Amino acid sequence: MRSGRRPLAGFVLIGMFMLILLSGLVMSEATQRWHMQMLREREHELIKVGLAYRDAIGRYYNQTPGVVKTFPPTLEALLEDKRFPTARKHLRKAYVDPITQREGWGIVEAPSGGIMGIYSLSDKAPFKSKGYRGELEHLNNKRYYGEWYFVYLPAPVVGANPA
Repeated sequence: MRSGRRPLAGFVLIGMFMLILLSGLVMSEATQRWHMQMLREREHELIKVGLAYRDAIGRYYNQTPGVVKTFPPTLEALLEDKRFPTARKHLRKAYVDPITQREGWGIVEAPSGGIMGIYSLSDKAPFKSKGYRGELEHLNNKRYYGEWYFVYLPAPVVGANPA
């Protein structure tokens, strides 16, 4: 004698497999969205850190004692500027590259010596490559993060002879 439950058990099993499949697809989409959000946050952090280094280099340069201004010889000089009786801090701490998650930056050397800027050592493509304005406009149309330079450019001296 056959039971009437047998055919229903098959439908329940198929329903469970469909539920597991649907759950997997939802989890896959959620993981992808989380990964994209993480990339956006790292990119935003790179901009924040790059501007912090650029501004610290500018403070070091502008606070140079005397008439002849100099750029910092190393990034560590931004953490402890020993050119004064009491050491000054132009940068609170040394930052890791948010994209590579490692210490170390590419260095932009000043023509007169010292460091005038930094850039990421990452060869990854940026999440956002258009739509930057103002002081970040130079980040538009870059193919990888290594092209994102954060450089301090001193203001030209008023009344100087351009020759």
